[in-house]
Amino acid sequence: MLEVSELACIRGDRAIFAGLSFSVPAGGALLLTGANGAGKSSLLRILAGLLPAAEGEVLLEGTPARADPAGHALRLRYISSQDALKPALTVAENLAFYAALWGGEVTPALEALGLGALAGLPGRVLSTGQRRRLALARLALAPTRLWLLDEPSLGLDAASVTRLGALMARHRAAGGAILAATHLPLPLPDATELKL
Repeated sequence: MLEVSELACIRGDRAIFAGLSFSVPAGGALLLTGANGAGKSSLLRILAGLLPAAEGEVLLEGTPARADPAGHALRLRYISSQDALKPALTVAENLAFYAALWGGEVTPALEALGLGALAGLPGRVLSTGQRRRLALARLALAPTRLWLLDEPSLGLDAASVTRLGALMARHRAAGGAILAATHLPLPLPDATELKL
């Protein structure tokens, strides 16, 4: 599903990584690990099409990312370490914003991450873990083949990590793939690890 070959990322005069090649098949998962500043978030942003690679190529389902950047972006979901919520909108309205862009139903997405009881609360009053769950609920709106997740379990309690694990398992069982940058254990059995 995802093929990466000879990828390089340079910031200023510093090579963050170079010659990076890997693949993730349909139903597969790859955990990106490494020290702070190793390039995990930069790699996810390159794969999402938000940061240009200095060298190399990214193929998603055989199509080069740079050949159709808009189409590439539509075939994946990127959840950064920043939750990207509108504080004045309610939990349900935040998800409705993305549902209007991508399609999907708000109520099942709320339930997938245990947010149903919080649907009417404004984003500004949510705890760190609740904000993270709301960001992750975007994954449940409309199916895409590839999920790019930056520290997805950061701020989550054990029950929320379990819900995230169930969501990721359903995605993989449907043929989706996941790349997750993390410092914390994630419920991704049989995932391959790539240490940067």
